[in-house]
Amino acid sequence: MSQQPPKVLVQGLSKRYGEIDALQATDLSIETGEFLTLLGPSGSGKTTLLQMVCGLVPPSAGRVIIDGQDHTATPVHRRDIGLVFQHYALFPHLTVAENIAFPLEMRRLKTSLVKDKVAQALDLVRLAHLGARFPRELSGGQQQRVALARCFVYQPSVILMDEPLGALDRKLREHLQVEIKQLHRKTGATIIYVTHDQEEALAMSDRICLMNQARVEQVAAPRDIYMRPATAFAAEFIGTSNIFRGHISRENGEPILISAGHAFKVADVSQGEGAAAALVIRPEAVSLGNRGENSVSGRVIETIFGGADVRVLVETASLGVVSCRLTATADAPSIGDTVSVSWPKSVGVVVKP
Repeated sequence: MSQQPPKVLVQGLSKRYGEIDALQATDLSIETGEFLTLLGPSGSGKTTLLQMVCGLVPPSAGRVIIDGQDHTATPVHRRDIGLVFQHYALFPHLTVAENIAFPLEMRRLKTSLVKDKVAQALDLVRLAHLGARFPRELSGGQQQRVALARCFVYQPSVILMDEPLGALDRKLREHLQVEIKQLHRKTGATIIYVTHDQEEALAMSDRICLMNQARVEQVAAPRDIYMRPATAFAAEFIGTSNIFRGHISRENGEPILISAGHAFKVADVSQGEGAAAALVIRPEAVSLGNRGENSVSGRVIETIFGGADVRVLVETASLGVVSCRLTATADAPSIGDTVSVSWPKSVGVVVKP
């Protein structure tokens, strides 16, 4: 962890509209050069948090500290923050180069310096050949790259992105995810990124701040939040999970989770005996056949080919549907087959229900 003070520090930040909590009291620290993603469903508070960091919405309580200075009451235009939105907000009467030059000209930079910086920004987003075109002459992906260049060109202290790829088709969105990651790596910018797309968050982030019902659910690196979710909500929202709810017990001195009459062996249990808990098993950790320390049987109700893998859905008598993910080259069972599925206790994560 860096010894530098945080680039952005949020302390007890909250927002209320009448009796409604748009954001409960939140503490969050973002390091210099970090790519932090605010992830969550609609209404979870992620955009409200972003808007308070940039100054578009005044908080009901709490502080926003940037580079060690309290900016809670600082106007938007004095926070040295760059903004990129889902809708590109380009000036239609200006060329690509003029759009990118605009924030530099507003800062009264010399014309020669503006020209150099615009050329560098166009190279950065690979649009050097389109500088003389107008936004209407560009594709959606090209317009978003212009919006990114316009933000990066004046090197703001923090860059905030509110679902910048939400209006694009899947293939173009995935392409621009890579471009934004490369821009982040080349520039070392501090980025706070908002999305409701869990795959996008996993692919792009240094850390993910998962939000739910106007509060922070978990903050962790993508791999950690996927492999070690803190709650059942985190397990359900990020990726696909098999979740068995029940309570903790003991069998021969070893912890187990009792769910629907089944006793599953578990590891790394922090909850005490009798506590309500949920066992999370990712589908890729489930094997066909009775080969693990835990197993259940059922009937195959569906197989779903996904290109690189095949999902097998097995309906059990008491646990509902269990999902198993096989490689595309594996022999998948047929619909209607009776099968067993199993997993070792080491792959299960016991979380708050």
